[in-house]
Amino acid sequence: MNELELLGPRGHGAPCGTALLKAVAEDFQVDEVLDIALAGEGEHLWLWVEKRGLNTEDAARRIARAAGVPLRMISYAGLKDRQALTRQWFSLHLPGKADPQLSAAEDASLCILRQVRHSRKLQRGAHAANGFTLRLTQLNADRDALQRRLTQIAAQGIPNYFGLQRFGFEGGNIAHARHFAERQTLPEQRNVRSRVLSAARSLLFNRVLAERVAAGTWNQALPGDLLAFTDSRSFFPAGEAECSDPRLAILDLHPTGPLWGAGVSTAGGVAQALEQKVAEDERALVEWLAEAGMTHERRILRLPIGGLTWHYPEPDILQLEFVLPAGCFATVLVRELVDLLPAGQTDNPCVF
Repeated sequence: MNELELLGPRGHGAPCGTALLKAVAEDFQVDEVLDIALAGEGEHLWLWVEKRGLNTEDAARRIARAAGVPLRMISYAGLKDRQALTRQWFSLHLPGKADPQLSAAEDASLCILRQVRHSRKLQRGAHAANGFTLRLTQLNADRDALQRRLTQIAAQGIPNYFGLQRFGFEGGNIAHARHFAERQTLPEQRNVRSRVLSAARSLLFNRVLAERVAAGTWNQALPGDLLAFTDSRSFFPAGEAECSDPRLAILDLHPTGPLWGAGVSTAGGVAQALEQKVAEDERALVEWLAEAGMTHERRILRLPIGGLTWHYPEPDILQLEFVLPAGCFATVLVRELVDLLPAGQTDNPCVF
């Protein structure tokens, strides 16, 4: 499956040029934002970890081996990219045990920056947001066009697609999901099961969002929409009055799309018709998700970009800094700016 099939049309038009992302790990930096006051005591040891070129699951395995505990005793809030410089929290359940010696887990790719005790383990999805610093190198784009596009994105947000990472190499996770959906079975391995279920839900959401982008309605509320605030999982129906709520204009309130599972969507009007069409086109996946025990949830269609700033450290480098809610993809923002070059490819000199 290609990018357009997995995501959909861009919200702000054609890309302004080309660039390379992740030439080195430092070009893609992520800092987990955790809004939890740590107690300083308790049976859980929390670790603030910096890792380079190492994914979250591999880091958890290394920490578990160094601590001499089963992998199931290690928790983390979210998965972070391998090809990146990331800082995130892990927790170890150590009831009645002293802090372990963890130096065996550390090397050039992993450094433990802080250790603190807490009374509870770190739950998945507990982080409030992620802060990003991205460097687009080998930039070949019109700087005036980029300035206009970035200003537009800061004011209007972007379509909140799930990024290509969710779907695996060439959409392999989707092919895997369809295999199990056709048989109405589930993978035995827990991590594989989680990956294919997540990919299927993400694809269906992206299909709904792509239709809204094509219709020019991804960033506005329609009667019958279910609306949600940026950082809330609750939602409410939109009537005529709600469609004029001033909080829509300041990117605080947004229309939502479905994350399929058991339960019935209460959307109405155009939103309901669109969701039903996608469900009919992908009946096997929809039924499989419900049978797998997933519950119907909502995700905002429009993604506000928090604290977006940018500058040019070098003529052919664009550096972006911004904050996204947990579960949202920085690569989707980059997609609204430029087409990415394959790793190792050199484009023409920068055009301003």
